[in-house]
Amino acid sequence: MEPVQPSVGWGVLHLFYRVDRARAEGDPQAAKRVVDAVQSLVDDDHQALLFAVLGHKADLGVMALGPDLARLQAFQQELATTPLALVDSYVSLTELSEYTSSEDDERARLEAEEHLAGPAAEARLAAWRERMGHYQEQRIHPRLPTKKTICFYPMSKRRRADANWYSLPFAERKRLMGGHARVGRTYAGRVLQLITGSTGIDDWEWGVTLLADDPVALKEIVYEMRFDPVSAEYADFGRFFTGLLLEPPEALRRVGL
Repeated sequence: MEPVQPSVGWGVLHLFYRVDRARAEGDPQAAKRVVDAVQSLVDDDHQALLFAVLGHKADLGVMALGPDLARLQAFQQELATTPLALVDSYVSLTELSEYTSSEDDERARLEAEEHLAGPAAEARLAAWRERMGHYQEQRIHPRLPTKKTICFYPMSKRRRADANWYSLPFAERKRLMGGHARVGRTYAGRVLQLITGSTGIDDWEWGVTLLADDPVALKEIVYEMRFDPVSAEYADFGRFFTGLLLEPPEALRRVGL
């Protein structure tokens, strides 16, 4: 199939399955076929994370991402031939935030807060550019580490008459998002956050994927951020899916496949 590659970023699929127990009993090679499909996707320079879902919403979760939407769709169809019944899904693209600080923003901050200008400021800006380049690459082309737990949920910004995010001036939205981001940065090292965009391609506007070794960190970051005005006044959330991230054979064994 002809590749379908976004001009910016990668495609991201979150797929949630129940195991069809009757079909699984008659298909002893089903787990191997899933593992083979995952390995084939990885061999094609994509990524796939499998997790045993906690709670009643699904048995197995799969997060697949990479540069080719056609390849992701083919992977989804491969899984459809196994005793996995799809019960929910989400489609999004990796992206950069429009509210990311620019070099001019950082230069102004250095002058206002640290009273730096001239060569001293330029030296700091050089380090800032390197740091931002790494950050932007990780947002657009993320390489996701294996943590112990994962949480996914979709969200949108509100459009109510008394709280319409999109009626705010850009400068005010950027200021609010700056405070929101500062809260998130306090969890560096504890929680890996990947925000992917879905406006126009799924029911919500963003998908949020959180990875952590400690499930308490997942709870704490979402709880703390809900006190931030961006969430408290302007955010609506969809269903949350939480699971145990595992190597594919172990994830499938855990869910009975």
